[in-house]
Amino acid sequence: MVDTESFIEDAVAEIREEVGDAHAVIALSGGVDSSVAAALAYEAIGEQLTPVYVDTGLMRKGETEGIRDIFSFMESLRVVDAHERFFDALSGVVDPEVKREVIGEQFIREFEREAKDTDADYLVQGTIYPDRIESEGGIKSHHNVGGLPDVVDFEGIVEPVRDLYKDEVREVARALDLEEVVAERMPFPGPGLAVRVIGEVTQEKVEVAREACHVVEEELEEYDPWQAFAAVVGKGTGVKGDNRVHGWIVAVRSVESRDGMTARAQELDWETLQRIQSRITGTNDNVARVVYDVTHKPPATIEYE
Repeated sequence: MVDTESFIEDAVAEIREEVGDAHAVIALSGGVDSSVAAALAYEAIGEQLTPVYVDTGLMRKGETEGIRDIFSFMESLRVVDAHERFFDALSGVVDPEVKREVIGEQFIREFEREAKDTDADYLVQGTIYPDRIESEGGIKSHHNVGGLPDVVDFEGIVEPVRDLYKDEVREVARALDLEEVVAERMPFPGPGLAVRVIGEVTQEKVEVAREACHVVEEELEEYDPWQAFAAVVGKGTGVKGDNRVHGWIVAVRSVESRDGMTARAQELDWETLQRIQSRITGTNDNVARVVYDVTHKPPATIEYE
């Protein structure tokens, strides 16, 4: 386990040395990784830091409002509405690796735009060790590592938690006295709901995934999963109101893990699974069926793409 006191001291010193008298923007998503990076950078360079939250339209339900509330103490917080730009960039994209590359480049361009507006030379982001392992090992590109474009208009990219695993990041979050809703919240993929939609990303599929994920998180809170969510995996035949429908198939996934490198599918009781499927199919006319994923990691990854 990480020595949190020493780590915080070293990370703050490293950020100060790297950024110097310049300004930086921090890619703030609301997850524990970026929140810890933001807290460290804020302590290190204070008013030289501009937190930027990019609302891609691919975030979980209520995320933007939650960000405004949790990080209201950072007066320089910028919330960027980039829905249209992200959906336009993803139009027609099916391959999951291309999705990640498109999203990675779009994120960078958003941060470059904000950096230009605030005279920032550096980008701070919450890349963690598993992101680097999976990207460099060819398992899947993370938008903040393998998904970055070749040309980036920053003097430097600062990654203060790059050598930590997820459980270690949580330890640092607690040591920094971050709110429990941040320190203990479930992981959420950097590319957002785009990787919880198989195939082309559309407004309809993303909305189905968003609402279904919300149901899963609510229903499985008592199980305390490491990560739990829903994904739109295709279409299938169903019956609603005595009518045949060709609706979306939603896969529910809930896993236990320590650091995300391996994971085991959770055993959920039948009543819970039935309640989940009833809520998801009952509140969305376009969902035909709900399935539960029992695959561990390996052989599967935790997310679908």
